[in-house]
Amino acid sequence: MRRDSLFYQLFAQLPQTLFDLLGRDTPQGYRFESVELKQTAFRIDGVFVPPDPSGTVYFCEVQFQRDNSFYERFFAEIFLYLRLYRHTFSDWQAVVIYPHRQAEQVSFDPYEVLVNSHRLRRVYLNELGSLEALPLSLALMQLTVLPEAEMPTAARLLAERTRIEAVPRPEVIIELITTIVLYKFTELSREEVLRMLGFTTEELKRTRFYRDVYAEVREEVLQQGLQQGLQQGLQQGLQQGLQQGLQQGETLVVLRQLRRRFGELPAGLEERIRQLPVHQIEALAEALLDFTTLEEVFAWLEHST
Repeated sequence: MRRDSLFYQLFAQLPQTLFDLLGRDTPQGYRFESVELKQTAFRIDGVFVPPDPSGTVYFCEVQFQRDNSFYERFFAEIFLYLRLYRHTFSDWQAVVIYPHRQAEQVSFDPYEVLVNSHRLRRVYLNELGSLEALPLSLALMQLTVLPEAEMPTAARLLAERTRIEAVPRPEVIIELITTIVLYKFTELSREEVLRMLGFTTEELKRTRFYRDVYAEVREEVLQQGLQQGLQQGLQQGLQQGLQQGLQQGETLVVLRQLRRRFGELPAGLEERIRQLPVHQIEALAEALLDFTTLEEVFAWLEHST
């Protein structure tokens, strides 16, 4: 995943981020868009469109690599947009986000007047301040540029702030923290990152990752249960067949999740899980979110059966 897509998610989910950068209260009604100017194949990655024509339109660009023609392209895109959509705003401002000053182009000619005017705000993420003091939206931005060695500690700090601060939609912030960490630690799964950050089972259940995975799992369980139920319904009645089919489907899901985390399972362990009644299978399906070793699975079985 490219860094600009990380920032796109951040702006799309938390549009107040731009106004936090500008040190302003977040106005109501703004929407975030990625606008393609088809006549020239230009694309402006971030446009904050005002709710009515009396407002200010904001152009936002994330620039992590030095490009000595960046301002040439950026201002060309902006002025083309101003020409095409002049009826939708009364004023404009541009924001460029850099990881540090060294990423900025060497010479601003012939755009120096615009670069140094009130029309453009340049932001350097490494100069924003400490993660503890920044608004969460800006702290998430700064997290993207931290060295790999510092990221787990910083990400756990932001996760803890998400728990204790009165923030709207905390599940969105959890998802963004996880995505940013995954960008650095590509060898880890999303679930492993969530656990590394210390999220509880209940917090995990509120993330999009959990909902997506378990929606898929539940659909599979339902299909398996229906098939099993139809087969057995001819002999024992549809209701009993459905219940047995769903139990077998739940068992298959638990075994799949355990294999995904720990690899091939001992034969004895797999057979033991297949013998569990439905209420224990359901309890194991939730408990396995907290397991980090196979020994914990065996311990759970000893304690629960």
